[in-house]
Amino acid sequence: MAADSPSSSDAIVIRDLSKRFGAVTALEGINLSIRKGEFFSLLGPSGSGKTTLMRIIAGFEEPNSGSVRIDGEEMAGVPPHLRPVNMMFQSYALFPHLTVAGNIAFGLRQQRLDRDVIEARTEAMLKLVQLDALGHRKPHQLSGGQRQRVALARALARGPKVLLLDEPLGALDKRLR
Repeated sequence: MAADSPSSSDAIVIRDLSKRFGAVTALEGINLSIRKGEFFSLLGPSGSGKTTLMRIIAGFEEPNSGSVRIDGEEMAGVPPHLRPVNMMFQSYALFPHLTVAGNIAFGLRQQRLDRDVIEARTEAMLKLVQLDALGHRKPHQLSGGQRQRVALARALARGPKVLLLDEPLGALDKRLR
């Protein structure tokens, strides 16, 4: 799909996006359309703006100019917690005081879902990432790859329209990837 012809099949449409941090230009004139259901990868060297672009889509950074539309809706001024987006950070950002299951359930609790729904969805995510026997553990009791799987399960649990993954597979072994 050409970047200048958005359609109802586009999950994300970015137009003329620019972001500067003081005198440093991180992004300039980005135009991009990503279709619903598409698996899209950003590749580039360190410092090329990949994470900055994802942080703008997620709402953690504001662009200096341009627009981001998700599922046809303009995201300017929409805070991160109200966007149909989840982001798995490179650092995992797990809550150390919560168990594995508690970390996965966190976003579901924020949505104020019924306890039965939260428990069922948490169990399904634990099974999906092959950690169903470790739901009671705290993050510090897990390996790096296990922590990464918890972060992935937490990002998937809410069923976001857009899932942003910042180097999501780095700590996973080949078989699990």
